[in-house]
Amino acid sequence: RTRRGIFASRPDPNRMANTRAKLAAVTKIVADTGDLDSIKSLAPVDATTNPSLIFAAVSDPKFAELVDAAIKSAKGDTTEEKVVDAVDRLSVAFGTEITKLVPGYVSTEVDARLSFDVEATLNKARKIIGLYKEKGVDKSRILIKIASTWEGIQAARVLEQEGVTCNMTLLFNFYQAVACAEAKATLISPFVGRILDWYKAANKKEYSHEEDPGVLSVEKIYNYYKKHGHATIVMGASFRSSGEVLALAGCDRLTIAPKLLLEMDGMTADVPLRLDAEKAMKMDIPKVTCDENTFRWEMNEDAMATEKLAEGIRNFAKDLVKVENIVRAKL
Repeated sequence: RTRRGIFASRPDPNRMANTRAKLAAVTKIVADTGDLDSIKSLAPVDATTNPSLIFAAVSDPKFAELVDAAIKSAKGDTTEEKVVDAVDRLSVAFGTEITKLVPGYVSTEVDARLSFDVEATLNKARKIIGLYKEKGVDKSRILIKIASTWEGIQAARVLEQEGVTCNMTLLFNFYQAVACAEAKATLISPFVGRILDWYKAANKKEYSHEEDPGVLSVEKIYNYYKKHGHATIVMGASFRSSGEVLALAGCDRLTIAPKLLLEMDGMTADVPLRLDAEKAMKMDIPKVTCDENTFRWEMNEDAMATEKLAEGIRNFAKDLVKVENIVRAKL
């Protein structure tokens, strides 16, 4: 299904060679990595990055030249201002290289420490888009990645009105997804594997792919969006196994780690369609709305989503601090 709501005919995926090719016939595959070599070899449609992935990349000697160039161009009156500017330039430098390797979107994340500040998020997003423009990359190629807090979603509403496309990350709850759709966010990233992690730990049990709470969460969101004509792209993220990935075949996009993509290259299993926009449109799914009070209450009632959103923001912030420390040492 295209963003405009027109149904495109799908080729028969099971006449193709390996499982990744079969999945690619029904779902756009995105590489969940900041490693340029992996992206080059995997040839995905889009690529997503985050501070954890950027930290892994800047720690790799093969990217030393790119890192040094970004640091040398840093601006600011104080060391700390230069550190912040250098990290922004570093993220954009990696993103610019990735735009040369994929035909679609590249996601670049806003500082997770700004997740509860609308204005600061807007300023950072506009700066990132400006840095891409300096590199000759049009904003239509970039998704600004923002945590799906209430404040983050409101920032996305403004950015989308300015023509800046957004990827709403760290999404664990149905009402986060509803609020993102109502803000007309371009894309959401529900974290499938992290939802499963929480339920496995909380309930001390294993889940089949059919009953996987992360898979069921994305399925619910996808069906709701298609039923009610929301154009926001659903991109499942944070997968723990290839089976979990394949349980969402048919989703708009899936962002997948290189390890799992390579695993599927070596598989020949058929890929039955699990999510189907045409079927979703015929389902009896009531429409809901999500104002700030509803959002905060529903998040309060969802221990998993509350804990995982907070944990995700903390961890992205920690990895950003690690990147800043590397930059500070080089400055």
